[in-house]
Amino acid sequence: MTPFDYVRADGPDAAVKQVVARPTAAFLGGGTGLIDLMKLYAERHDLLVDVSRLPMDKVEATEKGVRIGANVRNSDLAYHAAIRTRFPVLSEALLSGASPQLRNMATVGGNLMQRTRCPYFRDGHSACNKRVPKSGCAALDGVNRGHAVLGTSDHCIATHPSDLCVALAILDATVRTTGPKGERTIPFADFHRLPGDTPDRETALDHGELITAVDLPALPWATRSHYLKVRDRASYEFALTSAAVALEIADGVIKQARIALGGVGTKPWRAAEAEKALVGKKPTPEAFAAAGDAALAGAVPRQHNAFKIPLAKRTVARALAAAAAMPG
Repeated sequence: MTPFDYVRADGPDAAVKQVVARPTAAFLGGGTGLIDLMKLYAERHDLLVDVSRLPMDKVEATEKGVRIGANVRNSDLAYHAAIRTRFPVLSEALLSGASPQLRNMATVGGNLMQRTRCPYFRDGHSACNKRVPKSGCAALDGVNRGHAVLGTSDHCIATHPSDLCVALAILDATVRTTGPKGERTIPFADFHRLPGDTPDRETALDHGELITAVDLPALPWATRSHYLKVRDRASYEFALTSAAVALEIADGVIKQARIALGGVGTKPWRAAEAEKALVGKKPTPEAFAAAGDAALAGAVPRQHNAFKIPLAKRTVARALAAAAAMPG
């Protein structure tokens, strides 16, 4: 591992100043992803500013919504009463990720910043535009079974790995930050960037901008929500496909639908057209299958990952059927 300096931040403002002062500095939260990447030389930092002890570890629930501090641990959030009852999709997504040991350490802020599991990004020597801009993308013609089919470009087809972020994509979440330009709020839909021709820029954050919280508005329909994850093994594995869904059903008709996909997109993938296709329809298997088709309409497969398209369609349909069966 490349030598680096370590400091423990006294407060958010101090942390921001310390990271801004050094171009290759980074914030350290739970460290479950960052330290691995530094060991693999996929990321190189000369300073880590520890923000894990800053007072950003509360879940505050009110009638207007829920504020989740950036330092809240994944396991604490998953089992929080307000999350389990008001946003079950979020609890299910968290509990489907990693292992209990990692969930006990990983933070919400760190999860939003989670980087791809693409082996070419992580191996340290293959061509990878995320790791070394303009070096190429070995995955395009390499072994790409686990790669994305939505939101790809000629420069990157790496899949976004987070389960939590797929759930947040349907919950109208807002990311709160503080940085060198002060505080701001970022709609979750705008937080992660598509790769385009700059896949090394993955989020809307500026250097030195610190995530402080995630806000969820009160969403009565979110009680009827579900997360379904399909993977090669039942635990400690990333998604081949996943779906976060929510339904508002009244008088036997779908009034509102939310669908997001994981395992298939270069960012947490909101399927807006599939949502529109469900509104006004009865919650039937045929309607859910049609929504699955709509969600994957723009998919672009590569040599080894074409199987993800029919699998993701079935994942969406199954998740919607499970949500429809929930009391609402």
